[in-house]
Amino acid sequence: MSNLTELLPAGGGGKNVNFVASGTIGNGVTVGLNSDGTVTAVASEGIPEVIGARTTFEAASMHYAAIAYDATNNKIVIAYRDSGNSNYGTAIVGTVSGTSISFGSPVVFATANSQFIAITFDAGNSKVVISYIDGSNSNYGTSIVGTVSGTSISFGASVVFGSHVAYYISSTYDVAAGKIVVFYGNQSSAYAATLLVGTVSGTSISFGSPLIADSNGSLYCSCSYDPTNQKTVFAYGDSGSSYAGRSFVGTISGTSISIGSIATFEANNVTATAMTYDSVNEKTVIAYSRFGGNAIVATVSGTSISFGSPVIFNATAIGQQLSTSYNSSAGKITIVYAENPGPATFVVGSISGTSISFGSPVTFDSASTGYNTSVYDQTAKKIVIAYRDNSDSGYGKSYVLQNSNTNYTDFIGITDAAISDTASGSVTIKGGISTNVTGLTPNQNYYVQSDGTLATTASDVLAGKALSSTSINLDYTT
Repeated sequence: MSNLTELLPAGGGGKNVNFVASGTIGNGVTVGLNSDGTVTAVASEGIPEVIGARTTFEAASMHYAAIAYDATNNKIVIAYRDSGNSNYGTAIVGTVSGTSISFGSPVVFATANSQFIAITFDAGNSKVVISYIDGSNSNYGTSIVGTVSGTSISFGASVVFGSHVAYYISSTYDVAAGKIVVFYGNQSSAYAATLLVGTVSGTSISFGSPLIADSNGSLYCSCSYDPTNQKTVFAYGDSGSSYAGRSFVGTISGTSISIGSIATFEANNVTATAMTYDSVNEKTVIAYSRFGGNAIVATVSGTSISFGSPVIFNATAIGQQLSTSYNSSAGKITIVYAENPGPATFVVGSISGTSISFGSPVTFDSASTGYNTSVYDQTAKKIVIAYRDNSDSGYGKSYVLQNSNTNYTDFIGITDAAISDTASGSVTIKGGISTNVTGLTPNQNYYVQSDGTLATTASDVLAGKALSSTSINLDYTT
């Protein structure tokens, strides 16, 4: 028998449906629909941080891990250097199920010593693009396009994007322009901060002319796309100026990119950067290593960027490999890192205004780790972490992390009365009018927050438009 027990005739609020409750749910409470057809109060008790079992994806020493989410195929792709196979560039496809991940067979994308690997997903062409330096070709900067099919991946021909060594490669996808952006330090020009725009066509990629963004030198490069402002944001350590933390905003036009003014977010000693974008708060977060782990919130305005105050998330020195990812279903930033030396650790943060606050760091693997990388799986609504396990011959390992309060994007409606655990009760669903709420302002759009409340603060989930202080038209579309 289905947990959705009956569709009641429209009356009062209209579109009232009976569901079985998973956990006791209060009166006038937002609820999410579970995979088994029951409903749960949105974040009423909070879903704790849960990390699944460790999975080995490479049973040999590996380095330079990079990770991406293929939104077309709902797959994870990890690219890395396989030291157990002549240091060849290798990729593997992962599938998330619950808090577990399984992998297909590894596929070589470069029969050469491959280093400084970066990967991003081109949503317009449903391809992944891997960038790296090719040890069989003078360590030149090179890119290759991959196509995921099932649990495997195939590749087109490699393309040299720079006839020089490209250090600390980072890449992202500009949704508005439909282009790949590659960012790196150009060894031939004193590690000048260099930008390239790539265009994917079929299984190949071509590049426009490079732009030297900062001739002073750049290492520890990272970049992230800001969809609200349709800009790409860059961060790096200025190797020509005491490794000051620098950042700037890029705008793509055709196959070229221009930048705004370069801004400083940290005076010196930045030895790693990682970035992600918070789509709810419309802010970019830059995590970086400076004696310890630090993070700062960045705001883009036009072609300029400004910063809040830096926040320390780990007071002890951390390694050069750290990663950030944003879980839009939970509204949380996750930073993955390792103390130097130290175990694999993650910490979860939330933005408020131009600041970010963090919970306590969580050790998820007591081993010493390196090449920590992470990505958000939009379908599974989980964070996938990959890294090198230094205590186990450098094997490639992976975990799946479920952030707390991840059910608000499953919002289906508002209860018409309290419902006891396992009992059946009425819910006004999307498309109906709930008259069981209070404190609303008429003619205002209300959004479901990660704690289950309704507020005018924009989130990923529109609840509806208030008709009065006690009624709301659910899922109203302007």
